[in-house]
Amino acid sequence: MTTPTTGRTLMLLRHAEAEQGEGKVDKDRELTSRGRSDARAVGQFLGHPSQPALDLVLCSASQRTRQTLDGLAAGGASVKETFFDERIYSAEAASLLDVLREVPDSVNTVLMIGHAPGIPVLATALVADGVEVTPAMDLLSKGFPTCALAILGFEGGWAALALEAADLRDFVVRPG
Repeated sequence: MTTPTTGRTLMLLRHAEAEQGEGKVDKDRELTSRGRSDARAVGQFLGHPSQPALDLVLCSASQRTRQTLDGLAAGGASVKETFFDERIYSAEAASLLDVLREVPDSVNTVLMIGHAPGIPVLATALVADGVEVTPAMDLLSKGFPTCALAILGFEGGWAALALEAADLRDFVVRPG
């Protein structure tokens, strides 16, 4: 018996703007006031009825990613389940992809909150090559600032997620 393929949504979010952290351990850096505001704005965007429900959030264990997640919730994003994963902190794109491949197929929409350069590199690597350039792809090609959100879609199970297998549905930079 084969399992039918299901359209999946993967959202990749770079944490919101953080303080420079002079004298602080990098993992303990907190969001700036702009970072908190940007995270709330992304939360408002994600909380809009036109956006899919967030079945699972995979979040780095750093202070700034946790505060970004708090800002999303304050803005109205609804999250069914959250998992803080140490592997996301300072991970390269390949390691982030390994984490995503562990997601159960009962989950349709995943938001991963992480750091540069891993999140931006992964977003770019997952987008199918050779397709028509859209405004979202054009914007993504110009950079992946803090609190930017790439929304990707793909068919099949999470374990089979592969490079160049997704479509970039949207790329959101400081919504609102």
